[in-house]
Amino acid sequence: MNAPMPAAHRARVLHALGLTPWVRRVAAAVPDTAEPEMDGAGVACVVILPASCHARELDLLGRALHAGGAVLARAARINVRDGQLAEPVPAARAYLVFGDAQAHALGRALPAAVMSQALIVLADEPKLVLADAAAKRRLWNALRSVRRVLASAGA
Repeated sequence: MNAPMPAAHRARVLHALGLTPWVRRVAAAVPDTAEPEMDGAGVACVVILPASCHARELDLLGRALHAGGAVLARAARINVRDGQLAEPVPAARAYLVFGDAQAHALGRALPAAVMSQALIVLADEPKLVLADAAAKRRLWNALRSVRRVLASAGA
């Protein structure tokens, strides 16, 4: 069996062949103490939607969240039905809420400590975003605010 080539010899051979060796960079895991304390693993962003959204509205929102970056595209989505959240809300750095009824449901479900540490951004309901240009503009401003907070937190 062949013995592994020493690193210095390998570098000389690659240089003689005119090849530039690439070295894979690994991000160092540095604990960030500036982040708010969260229960469990914590989530970067949670999107709160009305349960009555149609496929066309969900498609528009999915595309908008995807345009906002990977963190927003993978954001947890929770539906609100009859004024109640369909599932428990995880602690997050930011909440993107579509509509007043959903904001009230989130306010009833979130503990005060989590609510005080998170950014809660209110956007128009998806049916309004689909129909009104001003609502689309407000959605883009809301997405920009959420992205800014997540970028400053290192997400």
